[in-house]
Amino acid sequence: MFGWSFIPLAYLAGSISSAILVCKLMGLPDPREQGSGNPGATNVMRIGGKKAAAITLLGDLLKGLLPVYFANLLNVSPEILAMTGLAAFLGHLYPVFFGFKGGKGVATSIGVLLGFSWWLGLIFMVIWFSIYKISKISSLSALVASTISPVVTWYLTKEIYLLIAALVMTIILLWRHKSNIQRLLAGQEA
Repeated sequence: MFGWSFIPLAYLAGSISSAILVCKLMGLPDPREQGSGNPGATNVMRIGGKKAAAITLLGDLLKGLLPVYFANLLNVSPEILAMTGLAAFLGHLYPVFFGFKGGKGVATSIGVLLGFSWWLGLIFMVIWFSIYKISKISSLSALVASTISPVVTWYLTKEIYLLIAALVMTIILLWRHKSNIQRLLAGQEA
């Protein structure tokens, strides 16, 4: 019964916007009003540089990882673990503390995957970095790694609930990146 409490706590953790807080603490403009308008690490890099982006990325990753990690420590069922990860991810996308307008979710999804299995998260990052090294396009790297993640989740965990969570995150990530996909297809993505 106690395990179910991880789900709302994970959503609240996900709702903490690393991008907005980092920009506020570093005296940078609100990322929702500058650059792409997306409160995520890539936009923070545009408006504040590598240090601000790295801190944002770490914060977004940790808010996906920590709730799942602690749920895992208490040996919750795969169903609750999957819902905990999804709650953290959805908290990032639709943060209760910031008018339900959040980022695209890539770093938080990596944190969730790391919480499910360290290998799963590391494979995602290796795929992301490999595609980025070749293409130099962050969104393409995220889209490819995200698309592959459900297959890797099933291969490594054999847990249907974790597979469903990975699949849901992938579908939402693809949907949230629809403008990036359109620019990629048109050859206009930076």
